[in-house]
Amino acid sequence: MKSGESKIKKAVALRYDRLKENAPRVVASGRGYKAEKILETAREAKVPVYEDPALVDALSFLDIGSEIPEQLYSIVAEVLVFVYSLDKNTRRPA
Repeated sequence: MKSGESKIKKAVALRYDRLKENAPRVVASGRGYKAEKILETAREAKVPVYEDPALVDALSFLDIGSEIPEQLYSIVAEVLVFVYSLDKNTRRPA
């Protein structure tokens, strides 16, 4: 690892529609400026951000549009539970 490489921000965005897809898909991935833009877009859209450097490293090797591999189902499921719980907690009663 090069000096300072671990300080470079990385981000990966996933999309999952359980009615249309078999597994979550990578919809954006980047380092540095591109990672900052991904995070900025998420914040602006009020999409929860989950930080896990090891997961980002694993997902960053996937091509855009790729489904996540089965080996990552368990950890990504934990992320989805986190995101869904935040969404449930922020919804207002109708």
